[in-house]
Amino acid sequence: MRRDPCVLIGICVLFAAPAAMSQSDPQRPAESPSQQMTVPPAQQAPQQRQRTPEQAASQPEAAQGKAAQHPPVAEEKSSLTHHSARIGGQEIKYIATAATYNIKADDGTPKATMFYVAYTKDGVSDMAMRPISFVYNGGPGSASLFTHMGMGPKRVVLTPDGHGMPAPYTVVDNEDSFLDTTDLVFIDAISTGFSRPAPGEAPSQFHGIIADANWFADFIYQYITRNERWASPKFLIGESYGTTRSAELAGVLQERHQIYLSGIALLSSVAFSNWGADNRSEFFLPTYTTTAWYHHLLPSDLQNLTVEQVAQQAREFAHGEYAAALEKGDALSAAEQQKVVADVARFTALTPKYIEETNLRINPSRWFKELERDKRRTIGRLDSRFEGMDADAAGERVEYDPSEASYEGAFVATFHDYVRRELKWDSDAYYTVTANVRPWDQTGNTEVAEVLRAAMTQQSYLKVLVLCGYYDVATPFNGIENTFAHMNIEPPVRKNVSFAYYQAGHMMYIDEKEHHKLHRDVDEFINTGYTR
Repeated sequence: MRRDPCVLIGICVLFAAPAAMSQSDPQRPAESPSQQMTVPPAQQAPQQRQRTPEQAASQPEAAQGKAAQHPPVAEEKSSLTHHSARIGGQEIKYIATAATYNIKADDGTPKATMFYVAYTKDGVSDMAMRPISFVYNGGPGSASLFTHMGMGPKRVVLTPDGHGMPAPYTVVDNEDSFLDTTDLVFIDAISTGFSRPAPGEAPSQFHGIIADANWFADFIYQYITRNERWASPKFLIGESYGTTRSAELAGVLQERHQIYLSGIALLSSVAFSNWGADNRSEFFLPTYTTTAWYHHLLPSDLQNLTVEQVAQQAREFAHGEYAAALEKGDALSAAEQQKVVADVARFTALTPKYIEETNLRINPSRWFKELERDKRRTIGRLDSRFEGMDADAAGERVEYDPSEASYEGAFVATFHDYVRRELKWDSDAYYTVTANVRPWDQTGNTEVAEVLRAAMTQQSYLKVLVLCGYYDVATPFNGIENTFAHMNIEPPVRKNVSFAYYQAGHMMYIDEKEHHKLHRDVDEFINTGYTR
């Protein structure tokens, strides 16, 4: 799910271990008995990048060996149902397909079964003109049920500001689903949801930045082939770690299957960079400020601003005076120290004494507990509008995330009921909401931004929409802003990047007002992301 500490800071650490490339069809037997991972050029070792065509052509010969022993093929299942819902002010008839695909290695060996639910608008005469979007959650290790029950044609009923309510839980037509504009395919990553490795297959081979994107790419290839959607405009919509997956997929899809995308929506995006500790302090500060603004804790001159205005002032301070002070370190004079302490206190609503004790560097794990310690309340990580309570108010770290705790039960219960009752999915398999996918192979992490830049440059029509919550402390909005500001994107390509902001947290679709805005923003993005 989203408990991953890597996502908490929006940053992962690089471990170098290049993998081999392949252009093989994942559903067609090849000479090699093993799966050949496609690694985008930015993540290859220099000697791989310089391979001659002759060297590339000789690779399958060198890889030949004893024929692989194929385990029994898992039975693919499918349930097709017909529905209608009122979405975007119109009644939309659609087909829901809950199903599994067997995903195979390059030699035809079944490697995994992936579960998905596809929603396709009924009665479309020319499917080539109908966009299709592949949607997934993050973690890594989270199933897609949260995006599914937040952006699909049915949504879980919450309070207007997104808090969960007690049972009996209910779902209603999601008037803000993107189904009015695009078909939607919700995918569970391998080891999550109903997706599983094939019998005898080691789960670890699916758990890593490059491997995960390769298996998703093979699923997408298979889906658009089976359903004759090669001509359709194709979009990716990923949440949290799903944004890292999307950035990597942009390159893997192009290199492995020559699939070009029309657009990518990065929802609550991880910062695809290996930033240092001081950078993280800077990127979190604007979210500390917007949170303090929401809870009415700022001095009056800041409190009287709009959230957009106070966020901008916090950005300027974080990357101006605050960054300069952190850069000086112990060389900071006493007078400079006194002034920056006062200014950090002003922007965070924390006491000057506490800021001095932290050496100007506010750890988010402590901040959740500290901001409203005097009220004996803790602050939510996924959504800092939410407040919680611990056994006592003296601890350094919170016991739980009050935002996730509030609505998780409602999401899980309604999905289980909905997938069986309405989608007629009959299975005794356990649905893994949060899978243990540790250790997650971080190979190639610091080049993910370059993979995306290269894909955007080569796929010149590829557009990116970055969706940020002002109260998201899991993936603070200033981190991904800084990433895009330093990706060295040329101006003709840079115009294809846009940002949208929400007065909500990590899952902005839980908020009644903000899911209306999200619907408008994504619909407009998709509608302008391809030529009719």
